[in-house]
Amino acid sequence: MSAIWAEGLTKHFDEVRAVDGIDLDIAAGTIFGFLGQNGSGKTTTIRMLTTLLRPTAGRARVDGFDILDDARAVRNRIGVALQEAGLDDIQTGRELLTLQARLFGLRGGARRRRIEELLAIVDLEDAADRAVGTYSGGMKRRLDLAAALVHRPGVIFLDEPTTGLDPVSREGIWRYVNRLSVEDGITIFLTTQYLEEADRLAHDLAIIDEGRIIARGSPAEMKASIGTDVVTVEVEAPEALDHAAEVATAVPAVERVQIADGAAVVYVPDGARAVARIVIALDDAGIEVGNVSISRPSLDDVFLEATGHHLRVEEPAPVDGGAA
Repeated sequence: MSAIWAEGLTKHFDEVRAVDGIDLDIAAGTIFGFLGQNGSGKTTTIRMLTTLLRPTAGRARVDGFDILDDARAVRNRIGVALQEAGLDDIQTGRELLTLQARLFGLRGGARRRRIEELLAIVDLEDAADRAVGTYSGGMKRRLDLAAALVHRPGVIFLDEPTTGLDPVSREGIWRYVNRLSVEDGITIFLTTQYLEEADRLAHDLAIIDEGRIIARGSPAEMKASIGTDVVTVEVEAPEALDHAAEVATAVPAVERVQIADGAAVVYVPDGARAVARIVIALDDAGIEVGNVSISRPSLDDVFLEATGHHLRVEEPAPVDGGAA
C-alpha cells in the first residue's frame, strides 16, 4: 500500500494556481523529496496532505486514510514539522516534549521513557532542562523534529527543515532524517529548495515548478536522463549570447544549447573533448569567451532543462535563536 497517494490535487487562491493538479504515489518507508524554489507550491501541497488546508479539487490518502473524509485519522498517524517551529521559548525542551506526549495520550512511565528516547535520538539530552529560548537554530529544529515523533507516526512531513541553518546544523538534520528512514522504516515527505539535500536524502524525488510536477524519479535516474556532459560558456558581451548559442549549436556532437542566467549551457556527450571545439568556433565567430566550465549532469541541470531556468534559492537570514 502507498504511504501517500494523490490524484489531481489542486489548490487555487483566487486566480493563483498554487498547486495545479499533481499526482503522487509514495512507497512506505522511503524518503520522498519535493524539490522546488520558494513559491512553487511545496508548502501548499504539504498543508493539504496534513489536513491543514482544504484542496480546491483532487483526492489524496495518507497512510490509507482520506485527507477529507478521515482527517482525524490522518492527523493521528502523521508527524509534522513545518517551516516555522511552534516552540515556546519559555519552556524547557523536556517540558515541551512532555506536553506533546500528554496531548497524544502517553502516560506515566511510557511517557518518560519516550521522552528520554527522543532526547537521545536528537542529541539534546544535555540541553533538555534548559529554556528553549537559549537553544541555537539547529537545536530548535531538532527539538521540533522530536516533537513530531512523540506518538511514533508512520509518516512524517518535514517542510524545509534546514532552511536558514548553518552547514553543520544542516548536516545534523540530514543524519537524523536518514536514521528515521533506515532504522525505523518511517515514510518521510521532505520539501526542500536545496539541491544537495534532495540528492543526499531522497530515494524518490519530484521537482515542482509553478504548481506542477515537471520531473519525477530517483535523483540518479533524473541526472542520467540528461544523457550528456554540461558545458557552461559565459561570453564577455551579453548582447552576443544569442549568437554564441547559435554557433555552439552547430559544433559537431552538440545535442542542444540553452541560455540561462547569462550563459550558454551546452549539452554534449564528451564535454572534455568538445570544449576546445566550442571555444574555437566562438573565437572564429568573433565572440569573446569568458568563463567555461564542464560538469556531469546535476539536479539543477534537470531543473534547467525542464523549466528553462536554474533553481533559485532564496536564503533567509541565518536561524540563530540563542547560544548552542
